Amino acid sequence: MSKETNRLLGHADEADGIEEYDNPLPDWWVGLFWFTIVWAVGYGLWYHVIAHRSEVKQLQDEMAAAAVRWPAPSPVTSSTFTITPDEVTRGADVFAKNCVPCHGADMKGVIGPSLIDDEWIHGGQGAEILHTIANGVLDKGMPPWGTMLPPEQVRDVAAYVITKNSEATGRPISAIMAPPDTAKGAGGADSDSTAGTGGGPGSAGATAPPNGEA
Repeated sequence: MSKETNRLLGHADEADGIEEYDNPLPDWWVGLFWFTIVWAVGYGLWYHVIAHRSEVKQLQDEMAAAAVRWPAPSPVTSSTFTITPDEVTRGADVFAKNCVPCHGADMKGVIGPSLIDDEWIHGGQGAEILHTIANGVLDKGMPPWGTMLPPEQVRDVAAYVITKNSEATGRPISAIMAPPDTAKGAGGADSDSTAGTGGGPGSAGATAPPNGEA
């Protein structure tokens, strides 16, 4: 059946002599238009009703897959903290990349405290130093490096700081690694003495470790 074409709508008097045609749309265009409507309805029913899919569920699935692929690092605790030559070597590199701006390459302190004396802001025992590095002291500029570095790097830089402090002060590493209560009873470094403000991963400015880490 032929379609009427070139039919004028008669708006010339209202549009300064400009005529408007009322031509029918091509069949293929009309068919495609109705197809998209039918497809949208069908897809909506399948997506939400049949397949039970949603953007929220997709996000949850992606987060679960990411947690499996990139598991959260294990917390840094003193129970897994030892000092070996390899850890000290790796810790020197971590210190150079992250701590030098605040504590200086010689570890004598810049805007952060010295790390090679026997004075510590919140404890100079191994568990306390490790806790300080991992959790930081934000009000003194010491960031929580445990949220930015892998646990092994936190332990490495703690091993490096403890080793260098032992070399500078003559305090045995075994004494530094003793639990804080034991060290106080044996006349170890005063964990309540003050030094300066914290900075990079080697800073000693932090709160005492939670129960079970000492």
